[in-house]
Amino acid sequence: MRPRFRRSLTRLLLWIICAGVLYEVSLFGRVVWFNYRNPSQSAVMQETLDVLRQTNPKARLNHQWVPYNQISPALKRAVVASEDSGFMEHDGVEWDAIQKAWSYNAREAALGRSRRRGGSTITQQLAKNLFLSNSRNYLRKGQELVLTYMIEAVMSKRRILELYLNVAQWGTATFGAQAAAQHWFHTSAARLSSAQAAALASMLPNPDYYDRHGQTSWLRSHAAVIQARMRLVEIP
Repeated sequence: MRPRFRRSLTRLLLWIICAGVLYEVSLFGRVVWFNYRNPSQSAVMQETLDVLRQTNPKARLNHQWVPYNQISPALKRAVVASEDSGFMEHDGVEWDAIQKAWSYNAREAALGRSRRRGGSTITQQLAKNLFLSNSRNYLRKGQELVLTYMIEAVMSKRRILELYLNVAQWGTATFGAQAAAQHWFHTSAARLSSAQAAALASMLPNPDYYDRHGQTSWLRSHAAVIQARMRLVEIP
């Protein structure tokens, strides 16, 4: 390797490393910012709006922020019971759950089935929703893990759950607990019953599907299971 080329390559690598470090520092700064300030929208919300406006330039999202104490405890319990029963104990990532989901998905793929299981915690889902996108690739997943540990280091469990419940998707263009409660049950996030909360929690893995098909028999059955589990979980 020629000395001139070697120097150029070294400078390029250093530039890439510095750019990467600066990017991570900027993300950490945004994590700190959102610990104190409520986001007007998330990365997934913007991504969804961009897609919707490809066919309808006037498309808008249905979203309204509500503070933690104005969200029904039933919804908090239902979401934790459905999405992340160990939320209060883990440090952001549950590696056993990821490994089990990986094994399950590999078996389903080998059998030619499309059913998949996620192993992400609520903190991981918040990292994806708030900062990243719905794309599925190893680079995005790696960045999600870095953000997850940043979030857990900076934010309380109460703040993490408050943010998650306000940016989670509950329909094609419906985001956050308040919009979800109005969209599905014509009530407020504060007035959701345990049955309604369990139904909303059951929609989280595929909210767009239920916007198109309504509350299916499977969803009602799954919601009943979630409702039975709600009293067993701890919330902030």
